[in-house]
Amino acid sequence: MSYPITEPVVIFAIAMVIFFISPLLMEKIRIPGIIGPIVAGAIIGPNGFHLLERDQTIELLGAVGLLFIIFIAGLELDIDGFKKYQNRSLVFGSISFGLPLILGVVISMLLGYSVVAAILIGSIIGSHTLLAYPIASRLGVAKNKAVTTAVGGTLLTDTFALLILAVVTGVAAGQLSFHFWVQLIVSLVVFVLLMLKVVPTFSRWFFRNYGTEGVTNFTFVMVILFVAGTLAIVAGLAPIIGAFLAGLALNRYVLEHGTLMNRIRFLGNGLFIPFFLLSVGMLMDLSVLFSNPQAWLVTGAILAAVLIGKAIPPLIVSKIYHYTPTEQKLMIGLTVPQAAATLASTLVGYEVGLLDQVTVNAVIIMILITCITGPYLVEKYARRQALQEEALPQANSNIPERILIPIANPDTMEALIDLAHSIKHANTNDQPIYPLSVVEQDMEGAKEQVAQAERMLGHAQLYAAGAEMPVRILTKVDKDIIHGISRAIIEERISTVVIGWNAKLSSNHFKLGSVLDRLIDKTNQSILITKLGRPLETTSRIVLIVPFGADHKPGFQDAVERIKILTSRLNARLHVVIIKGMQEHYENYFKKIRPNPPTQFYRVEDWQELENDHVNKHLKTDDLVILLSARKGTIGWHPELEEAPKYLVEIVPDNFIIYYPTEEKEIDLRGSKGMSVPKEVLRSSDYDKE
Repeated sequence: MSYPITEPVVIFAIAMVIFFISPLLMEKIRIPGIIGPIVAGAIIGPNGFHLLERDQTIELLGAVGLLFIIFIAGLELDIDGFKKYQNRSLVFGSISFGLPLILGVVISMLLGYSVVAAILIGSIIGSHTLLAYPIASRLGVAKNKAVTTAVGGTLLTDTFALLILAVVTGVAAGQLSFHFWVQLIVSLVVFVLLMLKVVPTFSRWFFRNYGTEGVTNFTFVMVILFVAGTLAIVAGLAPIIGAFLAGLALNRYVLEHGTLMNRIRFLGNGLFIPFFLLSVGMLMDLSVLFSNPQAWLVTGAILAAVLIGKAIPPLIVSKIYHYTPTEQKLMIGLTVPQAAATLASTLVGYEVGLLDQVTVNAVIIMILITCITGPYLVEKYARRQALQEEALPQANSNIPERILIPIANPDTMEALIDLAHSIKHANTNDQPIYPLSVVEQDMEGAKEQVAQAERMLGHAQLYAAGAEMPVRILTKVDKDIIHGISRAIIEERISTVVIGWNAKLSSNHFKLGSVLDRLIDKTNQSILITKLGRPLETTSRIVLIVPFGADHKPGFQDAVERIKILTSRLNARLHVVIIKGMQEHYENYFKKIRPNPPTQFYRVEDWQELENDHVNKHLKTDDLVILLSARKGTIGWHPELEEAPKYLVEIVPDNFIIYYPTEEKEIDLRGSKGMSVPKEVLRSSDYDKE
């Protein structure tokens, strides 16, 4: 076999072995696994043993990996947190770029570089790459305010760096003119407006009308990503800016813990991002350090400028905004690594003759050292931050959270699973979701119905597996649906039931229908009666209706926490409508419960004002309405709640939840004297059937 290897299958096989082994070896010596492919690239690349060439294939896959890193950062960015802390991001981004820029220019001019080359080197040092962001995301601190500040600042630093690159190359080519500036500014403004205004509107339309097929959804997201990168190039910008804006545009429509997000992460982290790291390692040439003594001086100066320039801004921002020492070091770890804009600017500067080989190698060595330092710091301090956040008090944090989903209509199954997964507490992700099918038959002759139920639940298991949700499917055969559901609740120690409703109002005797009414009356667990006619990811606001006295219920705190978790995961806003209660009291109560999505409060005097005034003026198309209800005879119940389902069907016929919080005292599912529930067989189920 000749070297370098050119056989595509062999090249891919070598890459896969590296992606598998190198992270394991790095972790053995307590170095973040993300460094493994970089080191491997330096060893097998053109400047090492030259087993592989850094050819167009490696460059292509590496470029795609870089786009995936930036795209995922945009998808996972806490939009509401970014808006809340946007001033902090602007301050941090400005300091994090400006200080290294000044250091880089001064040091470069002292080393004898021209003014233009010195400005380019300063911009190279001023940028940074979110190389260690996947570590912060994996450890669950992606929405921490320090991480949000650092990610928001990245957009600013990389934009500045790439704009300076465009200007510097224009100077080098002698193209700097009034026309150049007009074209650059106009194309930038048009591109940003297109990505942040047109793409979200188009995406909302797509997910509403075609967002039920997994492969189609994934293909749509990939189209947005790479078309955005292409348009960025047309606008005279780097494609990574397009990738980040594409992530922001799709942020609200890709659920953080959903199947689609899992597929994006899986493909990026499993294939393309390692190829990017491998391609970075292949650029290194350590032999230059030994053949040219000045290379040591240039490398040391650039490295010192980066470490000093990137360590001081987090310290300044932490002092201004009172971040903890752990958050401060986490920000340093996120902003020290250099790769994306750094490589782009360096290679372009080399191609136009502003930078020499010594500078290129110095930058590559700096990239290697910062790519080791940054992930190490993030791994260490993100883990520490996650432990600190877990130590904060949470409602019912020590109670096993098991969610049962009785399924009768396969068409609503996926929406119910998404909802159940979106309301789970973060520390209970190891607990499975329990899809249930009750076969209403005698024990004899139920085989065919059981087989049909298992096929339906098999699809539920397959769908949940796509998002790596733990699932345990249940099938019960019983003459009575409620008795079958009740058996599942007792046997599996269920804490919450999420069930669909066909929204067809029955006789005056039943407000929801015989099955649902009896389920509510015979259980004390949290129950969410749902009618979800639109994908959850299209929700921009959750309207929570809180009746008078709801805050006295024992399950009120847990219900509020779940609703706030759902709001946060949907990147939505929470609009709390208080009926007759004291608004200030609820505002103070809600502030004490984490997480804290953007929340507004509105008070009405009674149900009539809510229906006639508030709904007509304030309800929007993308709202999900949640009514906090109560079981009859318990604290917080009053006669108006009997008419609430009819009211919801009238105002939002296809997108609401009736939430019954848990009750403190257990209700005997067999009845007050050990008797079984009524024996009537319900041949026409009202739950989840159209």
